Amino acid sequence: MSYRIGIDVGGTHTDAVLLDKDYRVLAKTKTSTTQDVSTGIYEAMREVIAQSGVPREQITYAMLGTTHCTNAIVERKHLNQIAVIRVGAPATLAIKPLIGVPDDLRAHLGKHVYIISGGHEFDGREITKLDEAQLYRIANEIKDKVDSVAVASVFSPVSKEHELRAAEILREVLGEHVPVSLSYEIGSVGLLERENATILNAAIVNVAKTTATGFINALKAEKVDARVFFGQNDGTLMSIEYAMKYPILTIGCGPTNSIRGASYLSGLANALVVDVGGTTTDIGVLVNSFPRESSLAVEIGGARTNFRMPDLISIGLGGGTIVRIQDDGSFTVGPDSVGYQLPQKGLAFGGDTLTTTDVLIALGKSDLGDAEKVAHLDPDILLKVYDRIVEMAEEAIDKMKTSADPVPVILVGGGSILFPEQLKGASQMIRPENFGVANAIGAAISQISGQIDRVFSLDEMGRDQTLEVAKGIAIEEAIAAGAEPSTVEIVEFEDIPLAYLGNATRIRVKAAGTLASVGTASTREQVSNS
Repeated sequence: MSYRIGIDVGGTHTDAVLLDKDYRVLAKTKTSTTQDVSTGIYEAMREVIAQSGVPREQITYAMLGTTHCTNAIVERKHLNQIAVIRVGAPATLAIKPLIGVPDDLRAHLGKHVYIISGGHEFDGREITKLDEAQLYRIANEIKDKVDSVAVASVFSPVSKEHELRAAEILREVLGEHVPVSLSYEIGSVGLLERENATILNAAIVNVAKTTATGFINALKAEKVDARVFFGQNDGTLMSIEYAMKYPILTIGCGPTNSIRGASYLSGLANALVVDVGGTTTDIGVLVNSFPRESSLAVEIGGARTNFRMPDLISIGLGGGTIVRIQDDGSFTVGPDSVGYQLPQKGLAFGGDTLTTTDVLIALGKSDLGDAEKVAHLDPDILLKVYDRIVEMAEEAIDKMKTSADPVPVILVGGGSILFPEQLKGASQMIRPENFGVANAIGAAISQISGQIDRVFSLDEMGRDQTLEVAKGIAIEEAIAAGAEPSTVEIVEFEDIPLAYLGNATRIRVKAAGTLASVGTASTREQVSNS
């Protein structure tokens, strides 16, 4: 018998589930997310293993959806010492790297910034030769001063040649142990946003490695020798080795885990998913069982980027959201929250703060806490507050819909008890079994994927062969991320001709497959490899 653990870290709770080989939930738990994140993960893991009674040697997979990398960028903590090398002189000298990045983040990341000659035109022609001599000088200058490097070249999604050569030179001088992030692998067309995404990726390599090592060591302390996977922000998983190379892909994986879990629990492939936690409500869209991807540039820690992210609306509404009622009967709902301190601070639990959960209890819509402690509140005002809570969700649902027609809505997350059995704009409301831990279930049941988003010139191979090459690259990426080769198939494909780039097309392909067999590597090998 083979079992798997799924853990997802939210702003308020860290959820964990243990599933059997048929994805049945054998044990589940919610623990408070701790300030250092890791402690909460270890507590949830120990609790769910103990609760299940499953033999530890039969737990073969462990999946983690984590906020470590997001927190590191937002809090400006534990970031790598990086160098930024742009291949783009003289064409890009007017706008320096890290433009538009907040000052405090630039102070962390902008100590070693260089622009060297090289890069390509939009049609793949070389602007000027790569200045290899300058690259060697830079590499020797930053040796022993940095532990991660970001390289971005002009139009590298069209031609990656200069980035690949730059990486060769850097590894030759700095050694293989210093990771080099290449922009053509991370972002799409748009130099500044792609460069920013690459810089952030380079800055969080150590955070990802520390998180992975800590998780594996915690598993080993529990005598669990499982393969470890990280959640990606497209609703799939990646191996530790892949996560070390692209840690930025863990950003936003929490909501996508919930969306995938909602799809699995409800059996629906196309729907809106409303994920309600203690602090926020995230609303996303299921398209063919995967989260819909955002087509807009995304800000992370104040830096504008263009790498893939799920299309979400987040509103400051959750189970711990603070409600303030004035003497004249007016009120506000959020956006601040007591978060994981709800059991201590909520009125119905003996605290001194009125929250949305207290409103629910006072109106008799929940049997949590002690209703006597909120019995003094004016029911007429509370009904208005509750109507506003429902209205906030309905407004957000309306924004995510692409037509006026009602759509199925799946409610997940512990805070989803806030909402009634029907919401405007919903053709049906589904609150599936185990809705409270849908995020952890989504992490545990997800497939492994690989994705590319690049511009190809059709002059070299012709259209049909180019499309096949792009699909082949995506399949290779999925296998590299940990998928069983025989199960990998194309799950998304988009081909956008780019008239202004001549005979070129932008191709987005995602391939996904089931986890490779357990025998491929143990946790000990994963630690040493990463």
